[in-house]
Amino acid sequence: MLDKGARLRPGEGPKRFVFVLLDQFTMLCFSSAVEALRIANRMSGQKLYEWTLVGEGGEDAQCSAGIWFRLDSDLEEVTRDDVVLLCGGIDVASATTKRLLSWIRREARKGPMIGGLCTAGYTLARAGLLDGKRATIHWENQDSFAEEFEEVTLTKSVFVVDGNRITTAGGTASIDLMLKLIAEDHGEDLANLVADQLIYTSIRTDQDTQRLSIPTRIGVRHPKLGQVIRMMEQNIEDPISPAQLAMDVGMSTRQLERLFRRYLNRSPKRYYMELRLGKARNLLMQTDMSVINVALACGFASPSHFSKCYRAHYDTTPYRERGSHAARVKT
Repeated sequence: MLDKGARLRPGEGPKRFVFVLLDQFTMLCFSSAVEALRIANRMSGQKLYEWTLVGEGGEDAQCSAGIWFRLDSDLEEVTRDDVVLLCGGIDVASATTKRLLSWIRREARKGPMIGGLCTAGYTLARAGLLDGKRATIHWENQDSFAEEFEEVTLTKSVFVVDGNRITTAGGTASIDLMLKLIAEDHGEDLANLVADQLIYTSIRTDQDTQRLSIPTRIGVRHPKLGQVIRMMEQNIEDPISPAQLAMDVGMSTRQLERLFRRYLNRSPKRYYMELRLGKARNLLMQTDMSVINVALACGFASPSHFSKCYRAHYDTTPYRERGSHAARVKT
């Protein structure tokens, strides 16, 4: 059934989306956005939206799955009424070139809505477009983003719209964003029809977080265990002792030990160490922070202790990890 409420006003043309495909962009975040617009046109029986694909060089762009996309043009001028969406993916720092940053800053002065899908929030932040604003980025990039862009209020939402700036967590978050924009433009009925066509039965808002809840993620629904893990995740730089964690949730250290052994087959100290080392690995691969600063950011008092713990867990040193990652990116 077509949505009869979705109509263009006399003299009004379709809204144009400019998709900027960065090198190694994630196909899912891009295709989810385009499909939502295509279906909105189909279900309304009108051309409510149109889109164009642009990128540096103006010829082709390769996504992280190895598939090539033909571009419509090089980085072109946009208008105030356009919606510009940058699509990011793997190694977004390398894809964020000086030319791209200059173009974004220049076009931003015209006042269009500009967004970053998946990791492209990094590019917007590098351009200074997210200063003083709320934003989100894929959970895997949150640690490095928070370290590099202190002037941005980072959230864990699936998407954020703050004024004329948009960021999403990636993946299917593009669908949630597009459904919101379609609803604002042409009503909830059309947005719901689009969701039905996408077999999308649970529409998320900017109040929803991008990762599963701790109980769901670890397969455990013990409330105090979830509370302790949440405290650990929020206190990586300044770790809290197991005794203090136990006291904060109203149990003894021995009870906390038994709880972790029963549900996670490891001690609280070991679990906490794995969280800290996981963040350290992200920072080593996604930032230019020195190994010393990475160690400090993850609660290690000395580089030697950090290196010892890292090698015991990952069977390599932080320096070698960073070197091998850089070599993989170049190839």
